[in-house]
Parts: sequence; structure tokens; C-alpha cells
Amino acid sequence: MLFLFLLKTNPMKNILFLFVLIFFSCAPEKIPADLLVKNATIYTVNDNFDTAKAFVVKDGKILEIGKKPELELKYKIAEVYDAQGQTIIPGLIDAHAHLLNLGMALQNVDLVDTKSYSEVLERVVAFQKEKNVEYITGRGWDQNDWDIKEFPTKKELDSLFPNTPVALRRIDGHAMIVNSKALELAGITGKTKVDGGEVVLKDGKPTGILVDAAMSAVRATIPRASRETMVTALKEAEQVCLELGLTTIDEAGTSREVIEIMRDLHEKNELSLRIYAMVAGRSSDLDYFLENGIIKTDRLNVRSVKVWSDGALGSRGAAMRQEYSDQPGQFGLMITTEAALDSLARKIAAAGYQMNTHAIGDSANISVLRVYSNVLKDEKDPRWKVEHAQIITPSDFDYFSEKILPSIQPTHATSDMYWAEDRVGAERIKGAYSYKTLLEKSGMVALGTDFPVEKVNPMYTFYAAVARKDLKQYPEGGYRMEEGLTREETLKGMTIWAAYSNFEEDEKGSIEAGKFADFTVLEQDIMTIPLDSIPNVKVSATFINGKKVYEKSSE
Repeated sequence: MLFLFLLKTNPMKNILFLFVLIFFSCAPEKIPADLLVKNATIYTVNDNFDTAKAFVVKDGKILEIGKKPELELKYKIAEVYDAQGQTIIPGLIDAHAHLLNLGMALQNVDLVDTKSYSEVLERVVAFQKEKNVEYITGRGWDQNDWDIKEFPTKKELDSLFPNTPVALRRIDGHAMIVNSKALELAGITGKTKVDGGEVVLKDGKPTGILVDAAMSAVRATIPRASRETMVTALKEAEQVCLELGLTTIDEAGTSREVIEIMRDLHEKNELSLRIYAMVAGRSSDLDYFLENGIIKTDRLNVRSVKVWSDGALGSRGAAMRQEYSDQPGQFGLMITTEAALDSLARKIAAAGYQMNTHAIGDSANISVLRVYSNVLKDEKDPRWKVEHAQIITPSDFDYFSEKILPSIQPTHATSDMYWAEDRVGAERIKGAYSYKTLLEKSGMVALGTDFPVEKVNPMYTFYAAVARKDLKQYPEGGYRMEEGLTREETLKGMTIWAAYSNFEEDEKGSIEAGKFADFTVLEQDIMTIPLDSIPNVKVSATFINGKKVYEKSSE
């Protein structure tokens, strides 16, 4: 009856009305969703490296990707994030970092970017004047950045702090300058010998420089950080990471205590970052984890062990096959012998854990690669990582494969390029920082920073990988550009390949239906803007589980 009445009164107008009425009465009910992200250039980093304009999130996971109008018609949206034309990429992963160390550095003397030993001393004095601590600790100095590129001595520290112990770690963590009070507390003298380390002497007496394992005795005397201090450090470090667009951190070597603190903070929703925690191989906690198996929650993954094979190149602690070019007679140090690496590797493999080994020098790298190759013969999908893979004899690259993956830090190349060739010579440098070659051999590279050794900012990582330049755009043509990565390869290395190296490619690393809604909003498109503009790109917002955990101030 209503239909006939409408047709008689105003046929054309009412036919349209009836059509709309019938359409909406028959339309399916909209599907509930938590978040619509729209008006963006979205790099999904899926298999086809597709781009999109919008996606929908439900219960912390991506529900569907598409165009805004169709998604708005299909879903009943609780909240909308309008990207206003900005760029969205999968949540960034730092495949090798030290979250707690970053936080602790914020509690101690910051010596990063000091240009002389005098500046180091000035910062220490200013810190102690403000804090008045019983034991002064700090980190970040690098003698290679000074006009006088030599290790300092304890003379000035002894004069300034005759009764207060001082221990200042080099930026790479593989060397330390300490004063006489610290040496006294640690029981270190000119006769002290340490396997895997060195007490540097002059005229038979300690200069105050300790390298690698020689630092252990000093570390044992430093007052232990309280749980409260570590909680504060983790939270402060997390804030730095979130502001820079990071959503997952690979914690490269930590203890059971720290892992349990992280887990507790996650359970209380006091820590948002997802963490892939590597158990420190030198830790007495190792047996506990290997015996109790893999720990996996949505935010914490413990299934790997961090091992140190040698020291660092900057302190000449990296183990080399031939002597250092700039210090005859010095070959560096194997912190863990090849025999010990083999024994440890078999133990780790038997427990179903992944082994991730720090290897800088060519001697350390071949030791690790030989051990991996032997132990992994019958393992189906181990994904064991060589952390740094920094200086490799060209013939040894063939050891890398889908079983043996490189975990590399592009800013190491641009930090070391000024002096690295002096250390190893023109021939050996051909096998150093060879990221393209490593990619070709393994089919992927996991990219990180090693912060706080390097700056946290992942835009610096991206720029160093592609442009192979420092932040002053030096050198003009890039450093050994034949080993540079493309933008697409670099973004994959910071997202899906890093996730793959952590056995997490099915849950993160790309913007795809069913994966965690972890994503980073950038003010500019790093895939298209001029290369030299990339270091200045800012993060507008960071999302984890579809929740905004950081948003840039509008001021």
C-alpha cells in the first residue's frame, strides 16, 4: 500500500526514495572495527612491496587493507587516524641494540660526541658536581674522534678524583679508562693477566686502559644497579625509541633478571616495546633458559643466545688473521676460542635456541662461520646470526646462507670509514662492511644500530645503508658504494627481514591482514625524497597493537 501511494503522489522522486530504503534495509550489518587509518601512502612491505591508502585494525591486528571509501562502508569504525597524506611503514625493528644500556647511559655520564679527552674530563667533573655518586661511571668516548687519536691515561683522573673510583667505557663497550682507585678496588696491577683481555701497560704499570675481558674485574666492583634504577632506565630508553618510530628491539645480550623485569613491565602494561631478548652467553643464567625452553608472549620472545667471539676494531680488540696495519704485533683478541664456540653452539642447538655471535675481525668471523657450518648441517631452519659480520676474507662470504644470516649495523660503516683502512690496510678493507655481498649470499640482511654505541635514530641507519655517507654528507660519492643497499632492501632489512631473523615474520614486519598493527608514521616519504634529506625525516606517530604510543607535539 505504501509503495502504491508513493508512486501516485510523486513517481520520480519517490522511486529514488524507495530504492535507497530497499538498499539499506538489505545491506549487511557493518563489521565492528577499532581503528581506520586513512589518507596515507602506505608501504606494506608485503611480498610484492605493494602500496595502499588505508587499513582497518581490530583487537590489535590488521583486519583489512584497501581504499578508504570501501573500508568505511564495510566497517563500523570506533576511531579514525587521518594521516593527512603522510607516509606509513611497518613498525621499525632494530635487530641489534642494547635497550637497558641506553637507559643506564641516561643515568650516567654521557661521553658521546666528545672531541677531546679534556672534554671527557669536563663532563665527568660537571656530572659529579651535580650527582656526587660513590662510583662514577660513564660511556661514549672514542679516541678516533679526537685530534690526538690515542688512548688516554689515568693521570688526569687520578688528579681530579684521587679517592673516588671512576670507570668510563669506550663507545663500543670493548675498552675502558679507569683511575687508580678503580684499579685498586679491582685488584689490578702491572702483573695482572687476563685471558681474552688486556691490561695496557707503560713501563710495567697500568695506564688505566682495560680492553675486553680485563674490564670484568672492575665491573664486579661497581655498585650494582637497583631494580628501581633498571626499571627507570628501561622506561626512559623506551621513550627514546618510540619517539623515533621503533616498535621492536632486539636486546643483544642480557640477563635473566633483566628479562624478568621486562616481562613484568609488559604484564603491567608499563612497557609497550616488543623485545626479542638474547640471553647473554657469558651469563650464569644460560643453563636456566636452555633447560626451560623458549619463552614467547606477544611482546617478549626469548629463544636466542648472544655470544662474543672477539672485541672491537676501534680498540684493536677485533681478532685478525694478520697483524693490525697500524700496530705491528697486535692481532686482537678472541674472547671465546673456536673450540669453546663449538661446544657452546652444540649445547644451544640441542636446546632449540638460536645462536647470535658478535664477530668483527676476519679471524673471529671465520671461526664463527666454521662452527656454524659444522653444527648446522642437519638443522632445518636455524636462522643463526653473525652479529656485525664486519671484516670478512672474501672467500669466506660463501659460508653465509639461509641458515647463517648477517645482522649488520650500517652506521658502523660510516662511523669507522675515516680510520678503518688504517687498521686493516687496503686489501682487507675490501671485505669490510660488505652489506650488498652479504645480502646476495643470505638472501636477506637484518639491520640495526647497536645503540648506544651508535645513535638510536633509524633514519640514520636508512641513510647510511643507502647513501653510505655520514650526517655531513661525506664522502661525496658515498663510502664503497658497491656495497650499498637500495631503499627497498633497506626498508625490508629494518622490517620484514629483521622479523624473519627473529622467527616473527608471520606476526610483524609488514602491514598485512592478521599481523600486529605496529606501524610508524613519517612526515616525508623516505622512498622518494632526495637521499640527503632522509636523516632529517621526523616521526609523526608510532603505533603498537593499533594503539598510539607516541605522537609528535604540534608545537
